[in-house]
Amino acid sequence: MVCNFYLFYYLCLIKHLLLQRMKKIKVYYIFNPETRTYDRVYPTPLQKFLTILRRCVYYVIFGGISFLVFSLLFDNHVEKREVVHENPQLVAQYKVLIDRLDQNLHVLRDIQQRDDNLYRVILDAEPISSSVRNSGYAGTNRYDELLKMDNNELLLETTQKLDLLEKQLYIQSKSFDELATLDKEVKERLQHIPAIQPISNRDLKRTASGYGYRIDPVYNVRTFHKGMDFTCDKGTPVYATADGVIESAKWQRGYGYTVVVDHGYGYRTLYAHLLDGKFIVKPGQKVVRGEQIALSGNSGKSTGPHLHYEVIVKGEHVNPVNYYYMDLDAEHYDLMLQMAENHGKVYD
Repeated sequence: MVCNFYLFYYLCLIKHLLLQRMKKIKVYYIFNPETRTYDRVYPTPLQKFLTILRRCVYYVIFGGISFLVFSLLFDNHVEKREVVHENPQLVAQYKVLIDRLDQNLHVLRDIQQRDDNLYRVILDAEPISSSVRNSGYAGTNRYDELLKMDNNELLLETTQKLDLLEKQLYIQSKSFDELATLDKEVKERLQHIPAIQPISNRDLKRTASGYGYRIDPVYNVRTFHKGMDFTCDKGTPVYATADGVIESAKWQRGYGYTVVVDHGYGYRTLYAHLLDGKFIVKPGQKVVRGEQIALSGNSGKSTGPHLHYEVIVKGEHVNPVNYYYMDLDAEHYDLMLQMAENHGKVYD
């Protein structure tokens, strides 16, 4: 707008000067010795053109310099006035942006706390250290350019918070990726941990001898019972208590016909005194929790039809009563604990 005004003013000035000059054209005379008079000299068209052109050049130069000086002075004044007017608005906008960044950082801190104190606790994972979460960017000259600008403190604070939010979001995203992988691994692992009874016994009426020391029914001496006995008729279905692979299906001394399942993750289960020669599975076969793998019997050192069941963790025998959490509620579990204290009938 300013440029258009000066251009119009400049053209009008040239037009005015040309008109004034044309009105005041100088008249030249030359002395004639023959007539002893002064004769008027008329310039040629070329001379007239050159004269006008020369003067136009002078006017253009003068007008251009005037235009440049006035435009610079006027534009700078207008720009300064606009900057003064817009600067408070810009500062206000930056402060609003900083407040929003603070709110997002607060939400992110809540997510980080749930990540460390809930998700990672459930999945048995180490929390992410604060030094990793709050790590900055390498180098000391990252913000040097900002320090050279006006309102550098405001720009520096905004940029630093934005960088912090970006870095922590990246770390949190990686953490969730790790948790998703751990969750999948935990679910897979849970499928391979014994968690049900090896026969149908929801009413607990088939619970017999428990884990621990008791009197052997055959040798009548105090021995350690490595598993748990369930009374049942011959031919009662026996189920795998977790996903795994059949390690062996054969006769074992004392145990009779026996099936051993390797569940991985250090877990193995043993099912003994099975029905003579009635193996349903074979070594190397994959089985899942609840799948029938055998029929109960009375083979081996046994005083009556029953199922002997053992849980072995990393080579050590443990009490099977601790691995029925998918089968029993709290009330029945307490009852099972009482019944499994070696007070039931001893079969092997």
